[in-house]
Amino acid sequence: MRKAVTWGLFLAWLANDTEEWFTMAPWSQQNAARTGKRQLGPVWLREPVTSAQSHVAISLMGAFVLAAAARGAATGGRSRFFQSTLVGFGVHGFGHLALSAAHRGYTPGVATAPTVVIPYSLWAWRELGRQGVRRNDARTWLGAAVLLPASLAAVHSTARALTRPS
Repeated sequence: MRKAVTWGLFLAWLANDTEEWFTMAPWSQQNAARTGKRQLGPVWLREPVTSAQSHVAISLMGAFVLAAAARGAATGGRSRFFQSTLVGFGVHGFGHLALSAAHRGYTPGVATAPTVVIPYSLWAWRELGRQGVRRNDARTWLGAAVLLPASLAAVHSTARALTRPS
């Protein structure tokens, strides 16, 4: 298994979340200040998020994705955890595009979604198949459907709790 497939998950995540590192807090504060518009998207994009909160959430997600990439590397891409994270990562790229369409403009992470997240995810999934790795298992897709919202909610709620003023 090529290391680019498994460790590439973390590198692609790093590209996407570097963009979010610098844009999430200012964008969320600007978006939350809008009046007279229905706010769309997850709570961390509807309410003001501090830089500290977004940085903690991004760091926690980084640990999660790094663990998935390491598990993928250790198993030659066969780990359901790795594959579910890969699928969820790709789907989250389409979420960025949908959220930007709904907002009719830029949202954090949308620049790297069509240029890094989605292309890497599709390439890695095809590459797993070329290498003879079993995929398209219903449990992998179910895992992605559970992991994606659960991990996002967990890192953002933990970040909010950790950065709440005392």
